[in-house]
Amino acid sequence: LSLGAGVQSTTLALMAAYGEIEPMPDCAIFADTAAEPKHVYDQLDFIQANVPFPVYRVMEGEGLEAQIIDRASRSEFTKVPFFTKEKGPGMRQCTADFKIFPINRKVRELVGLKKGQRGPKEVVVKMWIGISMDESVRMKPSQTKWIEHIWPLIDVQMYRYDCIRWMREHGYREPSKSACYFCPYHDNATWQNMLDHDPDSWERAVKMDELIRNGVRGTTEKLYLHRSMQPLTECDFDPARDQFDMFDNEC
Repeated sequence: LSLGAGVQSTTLALMAAYGEIEPMPDCAIFADTAAEPKHVYDQLDFIQANVPFPVYRVMEGEGLEAQIIDRASRSEFTKVPFFTKEKGPGMRQCTADFKIFPINRKVRELVGLKKGQRGPKEVVVKMWIGISMDESVRMKPSQTKWIEHIWPLIDVQMYRYDCIRWMREHGYREPSKSACYFCPYHDNATWQNMLDHDPDSWERAVKMDELIRNGVRGTTEKLYLHRSMQPLTECDFDPARDQFDMFDNEC
């Protein structure tokens, strides 16, 4: 199970633990960017304590946050879709580099492949992805021939609200969204919720927003976390202004 510890993948993990979706996974793998809010790590601990299969935590290097900070100090480019006034959002490579790659590296280790060794010609791994019916646009086949992507929530026609209802019916609290605290794809409601209820993440986001402002060497483009191209501390987070579909861009 590719585990993000958000609503859908949490529900999927727990449904598997209840035997409601089969077969039982051999394991779950969580790719840690080292930039998730505390509630995501709390949720991950909860999942790990309530499922009968191992939950592995993997990371690329020291994490995405560390890479951004390091490269910003040298005015170098990080492939995160920060917003610019002239060119719109930048290139997004963070999902591939800090989510997909470390998960697939762990999968290679689990099936016994050494570094550089070619994988088998037939499918040997079925990877569950926690995508629900309302996110079906995000379904993509695996780029690795011997890994097959499976979408169990799609197979049972569950929407996000079905996942939340399942969690409540089984006495669990609703998980919060899983995303880096500085993700440029946050909608206004998410930013406002962070400002109101997660002061640690908000403070870190404001510092990150200021850190990336001067862009990179060789350009005068300024970078912003918010799509309004305003500093976070000056943004209007009125949800009525949201015209942004997270599902088309989510990790």
